[in-house]
Amino acid sequence: MKWLSSTIIVFSVLVGFSMSSVAENNVQSRNILVTGSTSGLGREVARSLVDAGDHVIIHGRNKERGEALVAQLNAKRAGSARFFAADFSSLSQVHSLAESIAKHYDHLDVLVNNAGIVRINDPERRLSQDGYELHFQVNYLSGFLLTDLLLPLLEKNKGSRIVNVSSLAAAPLDFSNLMLENGYSSNRAYAQSKLAQVMYTIDMSKMLSEKGITVNALHPETYMNTSMILSAGLEPRSSVKDGRDAVLQLVNKDGVGNGEFYNVLNLSKGNAQAYDAKVRAKLRDVSLQLIASAGK
Repeated sequence: MKWLSSTIIVFSVLVGFSMSSVAENNVQSRNILVTGSTSGLGREVARSLVDAGDHVIIHGRNKERGEALVAQLNAKRAGSARFFAADFSSLSQVHSLAESIAKHYDHLDVLVNNAGIVRINDPERRLSQDGYELHFQVNYLSGFLLTDLLLPLLEKNKGSRIVNVSSLAAAPLDFSNLMLENGYSSNRAYAQSKLAQVMYTIDMSKMLSEKGITVNALHPETYMNTSMILSAGLEPRSSVKDGRDAVLQLVNKDGVGNGEFYNVLNLSKGNAQAYDAKVRAKLRDVSLQLIASAGK
């Protein structure tokens, strides 16, 4: 049963885990969607997957940047790529993205929900095009919607995977102030959106296990050397290549489990609220209501 049946479905160093081990897992080319893959961690993941022979669906907001990346990937690499544009601050664009992918592909092997934002120390509370707190929508709600819309394609292949690029940052959800109209801080907004991702990872893993679909989440690394971190004036503590290896582990490796949360390469635990079934059910119900109300 799909979460949104009543509606029309990477922010983010494996020792011994090299690109050769990635290639060994790619017996045949897979269709893999990596959201937020025109820069940073997502771009690094996409490049590695295309190098290994996969077909990667590139997603981002900037058409020029996306098409330039696709041209690079298709030039001399083993796999291939194609670009689709969508702004995750608009749920209508998420719908359009899913519809476009469904028109061009008959199945999807892996979905990497990597698209995300963080407005570090920004005191202004910003809203999405649908009127929701921006971090909550871009980092969580749009991925929640996109995943459900793409489930028919994922269900075509038993053994497909969903990887949610989350974070160790976590702030418990207060459903009376979910959009942070009171006491706003950008750090809290980011942290609660990332905890919401872990919650729906656990819920989806339970719902989809009988279909052979695995769903896992991870904290890829801390302060990777992305343009987002650099533009905020922060000192990078890690490389996007470190984060890439953590994501690729959940995309490629056997035995990673289902409904799990990884801290880089290691099995870990998220915030305690993520393991409260009643809270997860509340989040799911509220998310459905928010999606149904968008655009009205």
